[in-house]
Amino acid sequence: MNKKRILLNAFDMNCVGHQSPGLWVHPEDQSHRYNEIEYWVELAQTLEKGRFDGLFIADVIGIYDVYGRDKKTTVREATQVPVNDPILLVSAMANETKHLGFGITCSTTFEHPYTFARRMSTLDHLTNGRIAWNIVTSYLESGTKNIDIGNKFQHAERYNIADEYLEVCYKLWEGSWEDDAVVKDKEKRIYTDPTKVHEINHHGKYFDVPGIHLCEPSPQRTPVLYQAGGSARGRQFAGKHAECTFISGPGKEAISIYVKDVRAQANLQGRDPKSVKVFALLTPIVGRTEEEAWAKYEELSKYISYEGALSLLSGWSGVDFSEYDPDQEIEYIETNAIKSMLESLTKASTNKKWTVRELANFAGIGGMGPVAIGTPEQIADTLEEWIEDTDIDGFNLAYAITPGTFKDFVELVIPELQRRGLVKMEYEEGTFREKLFGKKARLPENHVGNQYRKVGLQESSK
Repeated sequence: MNKKRILLNAFDMNCVGHQSPGLWVHPEDQSHRYNEIEYWVELAQTLEKGRFDGLFIADVIGIYDVYGRDKKTTVREATQVPVNDPILLVSAMANETKHLGFGITCSTTFEHPYTFARRMSTLDHLTNGRIAWNIVTSYLESGTKNIDIGNKFQHAERYNIADEYLEVCYKLWEGSWEDDAVVKDKEKRIYTDPTKVHEINHHGKYFDVPGIHLCEPSPQRTPVLYQAGGSARGRQFAGKHAECTFISGPGKEAISIYVKDVRAQANLQGRDPKSVKVFALLTPIVGRTEEEAWAKYEELSKYISYEGALSLLSGWSGVDFSEYDPDQEIEYIETNAIKSMLESLTKASTNKKWTVRELANFAGIGGMGPVAIGTPEQIADTLEEWIEDTDIDGFNLAYAITPGTFKDFVELVIPELQRRGLVKMEYEEGTFREKLFGKKARLPENHVGNQYRKVGLQESSK
């Protein structure tokens, strides 16, 4: 019986600390080098050495200003600020690697689809088809108040806007240029056959984009599509559009429920439920012995920032944790904003009563995902168990310290996973989509974006 191959992304962000607030002060952490291109190139080379499938780069527009109702804690603790643009990192990393994929987070709230489509096509060209887009709709008021986007981007409308945003992108990427439009005929002095380049004539509720795509077809045309929304509407959106999804949760039960639902949503869209690859958040702490691993975890825990962790949690949940005593049980905090977080924590810990302090310590390493601690064999066992028990396809591996967490995993855990046949020994050739799915570089036939490949697009009107 062939075992299911485990897909692996490294989870990072163009900032300090990312998911482990406070650990930037650890003597071995180098996340302060986030603004040096050499740091990112070295990381990409490490991941490719470990046969990782991709580097998944998160992003956020705005700051977490819920804790204490101001920005002081977030800025002082470097809670995902300062944060630089993720898309500008890719060219340098791609130039020094051959196979590693790059998942870039960009928001449908802050990016116009016409210019965004050009940037992604450009990257797909420059990387020979190694680009993915993590589709997010954004939720921070600290971002929207700095960019005049009007009232049309209210919460209830975000996914409706995203649906149309994707429609515009599909038309640009898939339908504007025919496959053989570019002829490069020097004798006839024809670079592109103008009869094979089509205006998309999109006139919708949120966007008017009448013209042609500015780029000739890239290797994948549409980048691999990731999506990370965990709400009911987010899962519905993923079932329609996503080829890969990312979910964070502390325990298997909540993850399993998500996986079943998103696959059911894909099925409703006429897609193969197994065609959606699900990645779960996990932070590995590995040692050559179990004692070494736990000693490493205890040492790392000393650097957790209580306020940094709570500023992150407050930003995610909308709850100002500065107003509560550290030893107060969270179940008595009556708010809908934190309900799903508490439910997943309870399911993950057999009805444990969580205090604010305990929640901060839990989130202090790896955010709201589980932390796996142990030997290479024990970590490999854990990954296998999660794959088997939840039906996920792989992991977004977060770091406690960087690049140390990733280097330990590559050096110690990858050989064990390869020995078990769970991680490839060598990369296959092809685009990111081909490497992930073993099929074609283009969107699959039953994907919603495929309908826009037809020559001579019909005018869209909503």
